Amino acid sequence: MTCPIHHTENIVREEKAQLDFSKDMSYGDYLHLDQVLSAQHPLSPEHNEMLFIVQHQTSELWMKLMLHELQAAVAKVAADELPEAFKMLARVSRIMEQLVHAWDVLGTMTPPEYSALRPYLANSSGFQSAQYRRIEFMLGNKNPAMLKPHAHRPDLLAQVQTAYEAPSLYDEVLRLMARRGIAVPASHTQRDWTQAYAADEGVKQAWLQVYRAPREHWDLYQMGEELVDLEDAFRLWRFRHVTTVERVIGFKRGTGGTGGVSYLRKMLDVVLFPELWALRTEL
Repeated sequence: MTCPIHHTENIVREEKAQLDFSKDMSYGDYLHLDQVLSAQHPLSPEHNEMLFIVQHQTSELWMKLMLHELQAAVAKVAADELPEAFKMLARVSRIMEQLVHAWDVLGTMTPPEYSALRPYLANSSGFQSAQYRRIEFMLGNKNPAMLKPHAHRPDLLAQVQTAYEAPSLYDEVLRLMARRGIAVPASHTQRDWTQAYAADEGVKQAWLQVYRAPREHWDLYQMGEELVDLEDAFRLWRFRHVTTVERVIGFKRGTGGTGGVSYLRKMLDVVLFPELWALRTEL
């Protein structure tokens, strides 16, 4: 019969051995938490600046994952590997949902609290986010003026420029449809990719062909709905951005020189995949 005292001592020794990470990689080592958690450097004496910094740093991390998924999804669409692309695009939509809820936390900052730290921000602004700009470009909202905020950083400018010059996700989907025998106008499968996408009646008719015979074109039909889900989530993200900014700063100009809320409201009118929304009236 095992002695209870010896049994307890064995358990304690085993637990100590399991909790000894001096030789093996630990959780913090794997995630480089020392670097991540020491990257917050408030410039003001204001308590609320930590919220402001963490909000934007975590948003940038989510956008890094979003770009990872979007780039892979575009490549899968170009290679006609749609099941993998569907999973990636669904994940992008869920990431956007996370970013929507992040605005709820920043919305706890009141106007006087933000006004107290605003002078310390100088001209820094989310408007200057290179990752966000790459996401906009990959989703088709091309604008050459949006390259200028990154001109001071050649490394970032090169990344943004690459996204600006490449076919967007929607461009690749339309090229896929053409390869499948759907009559997509050549003007939208062979064009200058640096130009903002313009809605086209011929493209709408191509999508109507898919949506009127979903069983015959099931994966293209599913792709259309994945894109609608994605834009739906993106619209919510933009809308919560506008309402949070208005709640915190009203109609003051943005720190990056934009019109603030007035500029953000204009962005709400941008439609990324217009034919997929327009066709619903005709079904």
